[in-house]
Amino acid sequence: MNDDPEDILNDSLAFLGGQPVIDDSFVYYGPLTLQIAQKQGKANTLLADHLFSPALYLAERIERGLFPVQSGSTAIELGAGTGLPSLLLATTPNHPALAVVTDYPDENILGNLKKNLENNRPNFQPACRVECTGYEWGTDAGSLLKLLQDPSARQISQQGYDIVILSDLLHFHGSHDVLISSIRVLLSRSEDSKVHVSAGKYTRRNVCEDFLRKGREAGLIFDEIFTGPEEAGWKGTMKVRGLDQEALAVRKANCYYWHQ
Repeated sequence: MNDDPEDILNDSLAFLGGQPVIDDSFVYYGPLTLQIAQKQGKANTLLADHLFSPALYLAERIERGLFPVQSGSTAIELGAGTGLPSLLLATTPNHPALAVVTDYPDENILGNLKKNLENNRPNFQPACRVECTGYEWGTDAGSLLKLLQDPSARQISQQGYDIVILSDLLHFHGSHDVLISSIRVLLSRSEDSKVHVSAGKYTRRNVCEDFLRKGREAGLIFDEIFTGPEEAGWKGTMKVRGLDQEALAVRKANCYYWHQ
């Protein structure tokens, strides 16, 4: 499988009649206003200059309360792009105590993500601490685990995150090993911990299966969630500017979803 970003982008647009997911430099989802990274450098290579369907799919589940969050739990998103799923999670009544958004430590990508966090901070629940930091998959995650430290107690409160989010990362076939490695390091050993993975159906099925196989070999068993007729159509109620219900439903239908 070729990880060429132009091929991945063309495959994704073919599913949507050649139209980009969001034809704008901003995303407006419910209370959030999110900027998409400029189309340059690593943002092009890592496709951080687009918002793809899986982020919208996960956002719909979050606003509908289909993203179980335990009181006092912690969440981290890898390769977050605009940060839509995690930042939306921070606005909900059923929010984590800590939400961390991460992406490749590139000035354009990470600078844009930090700007999204700060611009939307007034929308976050007061009891939800939201952090942003750079992280390259497969590298030392000590700085991410350190964020679990309780600032008042100055000690590590736990050894991993309760929720790990991957939105549309599986098309980077050559990065599956480092993604799995990062999940294993970052995920709490609690029986309630969850990994949420969504991929666009433009990601070839054999590529997704390769990720799932490597996950099983590492002790991560992912269950695919198949939706019935009752889930057809867009069920979210928050306004998504620039996309009507029909357009959102098309994007939702073109996503896979697994959790561990």
